[in-house]
Amino acid sequence: MTVFAIVPFACAQGAEIHREQTGYGTIIVEEVATGLNHPWAMAFLPDGSALITEREGELRLMKPDGSLSAGLSGVPEVYASGQGGLLDVALDPDFESNRQIYLSYAEPRSQGENATAVARAVLDASNKWLSNVEVIFQQQPSYSGNKHFGSRLVFAPDGNLFVTLGERSSLRDEAQNLSNHLGAVVRIAPDGSVPDDNPFVEQDGVMPEIWTYGHRNPQGAALNPESGELWLHEHGPRGGDEVNIAEAGKNYGWPVITHGQEYFGGEIGVGTEKEGMEQPIHYWVPSIAPSGMAFYTGDEVDEWQGDIFVGALAGRLLARLDRDGDRITGEERMLEDLGERIRDVRMGPDGMIYLLTDSPSGRVLRIRAGE
Repeated sequence: MTVFAIVPFACAQGAEIHREQTGYGTIIVEEVATGLNHPWAMAFLPDGSALITEREGELRLMKPDGSLSAGLSGVPEVYASGQGGLLDVALDPDFESNRQIYLSYAEPRSQGENATAVARAVLDASNKWLSNVEVIFQQQPSYSGNKHFGSRLVFAPDGNLFVTLGERSSLRDEAQNLSNHLGAVVRIAPDGSVPDDNPFVEQDGVMPEIWTYGHRNPQGAALNPESGELWLHEHGPRGGDEVNIAEAGKNYGWPVITHGQEYFGGEIGVGTEKEGMEQPIHYWVPSIAPSGMAFYTGDEVDEWQGDIFVGALAGRLLARLDRDGDRITGEERMLEDLGERIRDVRMGPDGMIYLLTDSPSGRVLRIRAGE
């Protein structure tokens, strides 16, 4: 797998909109871009610009100076309703040579139904349109609801692609059913084929793409830079948002076990644990509604190295999780006074943290260390 080199990042100085004192000093939040309609995800290109998805179905380019393009042509049609729409975006590991990108989205299907899908396409050299658009994965079955699509895209070190998938809310019991893709993490090759070493590939009646199952609605995922393992977080119901390490073939329990409750009150499943089902390495009660996730690999704050940053929608904050190997040892909550729903969290090529805010006038924010 080729790892492309990022050219030196020369971005315009953003307008300072917030500063606060953290456990490791002052941080400054800058506004890099604004005017986005419910942005969902971003991916940096080798030249320092970034692709940004908007939930309503537009894919836009943000240049290093923060200016935004109109929507790129060639994006697949999306089902844009409720939590559905154009979702994640990722670059092929060999992007510099093949210009391929990957999009996850809520795909409209027949009879008013929909489901999560993944398409790959070629981004033209001028960054203005997509060509050779090909759907490489379609979650099965389709459904008529507008909730719990997932979905994050993460390339593994071996070049295969992880896709996180929601269980569509009212179909939650299906997260324990291996004959469908509901509430699962799937692992596919870049062309959508099934890797031979997937955990269930030889089992009859099981979807061969499945890597892990028993998930609710995972909207954050990232590779641990030390181990190469996939870490993810998922929405709980009323409480019980979880951070998990997605190990091949394992069952993460939803909806049999959870630290959350029904929205109207009352227990779900059999409690918080059951033999054969994995425990989260961290959970939130009450819920923060996590979305977006990044391991810190920058040099703005040395003490943050290896920590995890998680955005929160309902919580309107940025959580920093102290990490010691595979253990979460503490949490610091930031940006609560900013009052923004944080949808995505990414490490930028300049070593700073970038955030997307979820609103009709969404913004790209950047965090840097204060003087």
